[in-house]
Amino acid sequence: MNKDIFEGKWKEMRGQMREWWGKLTDDELEKAAGNSEQIIGLLQQKYGYTRERAVEELNKHVAEFKTVLKK
Repeated sequence: MNKDIFEGKWKEMRGQMREWWGKLTDDELEKAAGNSEQIIGLLQQKYGYTRERAVEELNKHVAEFKTVLKK
């Protein structure tokens, strides 16, 4: 998902992200405001992921979210 689409769907995705990654707080997600780089950083910080793993996790979940939106 490109950056513009990601940021445009942010409000819908934010609640879903709380389900995916319960360690992320509403305040952290609000500050990230759909910025994928900030979310990747949060995943690294909260879950101890490498950058590559954080990117993979984010991309995997975003792809699942896109699939659900198409239905």
